[in-house]
Amino acid sequence: MKNKVKFLREEKNMTQNELAEKSGLSLRTIQRIEAGNILKGFTLKTIAEALETNPENLIIKKENIQIERAILINLSVLSGLIIPFGSVIFPLVLTYKTQDAQNKEIGKQIVSLQIVLSLILSVIMIVSPFIQRLFTFKFPLFIIPLIAFLCIKFLIVILNGISLNQKQELAIKLKNKFL
Repeated sequence: MKNKVKFLREEKNMTQNELAEKSGLSLRTIQRIEAGNILKGFTLKTIAEALETNPENLIIKKENIQIERAILINLSVLSGLIIPFGSVIFPLVLTYKTQDAQNKEIGKQIVSLQIVLSLILSVIMIVSPFIQRLFTFKFPLFIIPLIAFLCIKFLIVILNGISLNQKQELAIKLKNKFL
């Protein structure tokens, strides 16, 4: 668990020695705490008093990664339900306009999966008229894979959205990314 001791100490223009003297702790203890050692009990209270803050302000609870942009990228995949290749184009644009490295990485994973799915669907759509002619189906065969892939994409967006909200990672992604 990380802490804000170094940040608050520097904000008050104190050196580690000054904080050690003011808190009554050793310099080595201050160095360990700033290096990431767990801060609790007496030490937490003492450093909080020395830095003139509440003990709760010293501890950074589990880091919440801001994944709103990744959620937006995931939702932009749904544009592919209306616009051909929209499930690749819009997430790709949003991904490359993203500044945050974590969101950009998630966006690349989303786009990679959508590229693969779009390529598979395109090949099936190209081959389906030939199969239809070969077996002389009266029903337009291309509708079946089209609806199936649209349902699969919709399901992937829902599952990834749920996973992003709960675990801050994608549930469905490629093992190897190529972006």
